[in-house]
Amino acid sequence: MTEVNRMAEHLFRHESGKMLAVLTRVFGFSNYDTARDVVQDTLLAALEQWKLNGIPENPTGWLYTSAKNRVLDRLRREKKMAEISPEIAYEFQSEQQMQQHIDQLFLEHEMEDSQLRMMFACCHPSLPPEAQITLILRTLCGLSITEIANAFLSNDENITKRLYRAKDKIRSTPIELEVPYGNELPTRLDTVLKAVYLLFNEGYNSQHPDRLIRQDLCEEALRLGTLLSQHRYTDLPKTAALLSLMYFQASRFDARQDEEGNIILLAHQDRQKWNRGRIDAGIAFLNRASQGPDISSYHLEAAIASYHARAERFESTNWQAIMYLYRLLEQINPSVMVQFNKAIATGFAEGPQRGTEALLNIKGLENNAYYHTALGDFFAQLKDPNNAKTHYETAILLTKSKAEWQLIWKKIEML
Repeated sequence: MTEVNRMAEHLFRHESGKMLAVLTRVFGFSNYDTARDVVQDTLLAALEQWKLNGIPENPTGWLYTSAKNRVLDRLRREKKMAEISPEIAYEFQSEQQMQQHIDQLFLEHEMEDSQLRMMFACCHPSLPPEAQITLILRTLCGLSITEIANAFLSNDENITKRLYRAKDKIRSTPIELEVPYGNELPTRLDTVLKAVYLLFNEGYNSQHPDRLIRQDLCEEALRLGTLLSQHRYTDLPKTAALLSLMYFQASRFDARQDEEGNIILLAHQDRQKWNRGRIDAGIAFLNRASQGPDISSYHLEAAIASYHARAERFESTNWQAIMYLYRLLEQINPSVMVQFNKAIATGFAEGPQRGTEALLNIKGLENNAYYHTALGDFFAQLKDPNNAKTHYETAILLTKSKAEWQLIWKKIEML
């Protein structure tokens, strides 16, 4: 049972978005709910049958075959030809044509094309920007309502309402499943990149109580970013910059926790465990990103990550350069989290007193565990255990992660 549940969760993360994109291409974006129902039925059937008969030798192939059969059965039984996307309706004039075309859509390159189309359809200008990102994270990336709420620093109720309004808009608006070009592309691509960025962040610092790092989400973000880098319209410097950032961050997976799952902070990580291949990929994509006049927030974040990746020891990190880059980042992408990271860099570059002052000037992070942990760290360095303990205890109440709770508790014991 445990193995089946684990496999089902893995496939839900990695395959549901692919199948949904393909089936939405069959039924049309306005019939998104129909495609979603087929995917959900397929995954439920897999869970039930695999519990009885065991996991098949090729579980992904089993899912694809089951999904294809369910689509064909639905079209035959209910005669719902009106639900088929007009783009491909001419392919469905006979039973054989239907079978052949659906088989074709489930080929790897066609599935990738469907996902790109779906991402950009979710980013149609008729939908509010935050709804666009929410749709991508929910439909293509498989994030839960709570995970999306955490990404937006919001709550479950707001995200649920946002999704409902977006789906209602989709049903009433003719939206084509195409990668746009020309003037439409830049705005939509920015939203797609932000969704991929948020997906990676959820994997890198997960809000799941038992799993600090969710490599499956990070790998999915890298896969989607790679798809974007391989398309002629979306292979732009900012796409390469985001991939660079993700590769630099992903290079540290094996060094971030010990065998018991305890957090190992950057200052204490064994840099020999950092993945050199991913660091090299980050450098290569950063070089690609430099081939253009524009600088995005991803360029600056990737440059910051590169300073960490290239430093042989924590003590040799160029914090002055990192602080300067955060100042630039704040100019083009002002947010409380950028202010937070700039304050941390300030503390390392200019001392804990300056870092503390910078943190205390930030408004809007009073309920953020990382904020209070950072304040506790700086107060501890300033030999002020009372204030340090106060902020650590606040952070413990705010964190949802057991690994983070254990780390903060150790900091309190060290005071």
